[in-house]
Amino acid sequence: MTSGEASPLLEFRQVNTHYGAVHILKDVDLSIYPGELVCLLGGNASGKTTTLKTLLGMVIPTSGEVLLNGEVVNGKPTSFRVENGVTMVPENRRLFKRLSVRENLELGAYLRNDRDGIEADMERVFGLFPRVKERIGQKAGTLSGGEQQMVAIGRALMSRPTVLLMDEPSMGLAPALVQQNFELIQQINDDGMTVFMVEQNANMALSIADRGWVLQSGAVVLDDTAEALLANPEMRAAYLGDDRAD
Repeated sequence: MTSGEASPLLEFRQVNTHYGAVHILKDVDLSIYPGELVCLLGGNASGKTTTLKTLLGMVIPTSGEVLLNGEVVNGKPTSFRVENGVTMVPENRRLFKRLSVRENLELGAYLRNDRDGIEADMERVFGLFPRVKERIGQKAGTLSGGEQQMVAIGRALMSRPTVLLMDEPSMGLAPALVQQNFELIQQINDDGMTVFMVEQNANMALSIADRGWVLQSGAVVLDDTAEALLANPEMRAAYLGDDRAD
């Protein structure tokens, strides 16, 4: 999908962040447009997680602006951003393992009070993930890694977001489930959901993304279409390695 004439849903303008004296993000510019699937790539300690935390309001920039639907939200809390359509599927799912699948899904709608809409969205999740419906009464901790990922995505969708943030969605999954996981993400995007994904598996992320950025030591060093990044010799040498065909 392309940005066309639309305005960004989420945007960074020259964002800098610090943890104490340590400069983490350095003049980062990002824009995420409606309907896109975009990915943020980079190695450990590159600033990827800080980018997500800054989008969610968990980290406040020391300079620059974070915009949601054109509004500067630097000082707005995480709850404001969730209420206005930003939801994250966290790294390693972070389900409430002693609660049932249904209870976990319902927690995704905790800011909502439209019971009919919540039930309709629950059915939508079941349509996307029939396995989740089969497991609806089970404790979340008894599910496989792949099933837990489905529930984590479903829980996020229950907040009725306009943009879904995903933090390392392939982490902790068996290799056989990684492909399935990315197919699920692509399906959600094909259904109209805007997706911003932080991921270390550059090959898989770029195989389904529209665009991508590469962070290195807190700075954006590459910014292009997914197709161009896959073909970029610098990208291939640094991040894609010899497993590009996998």
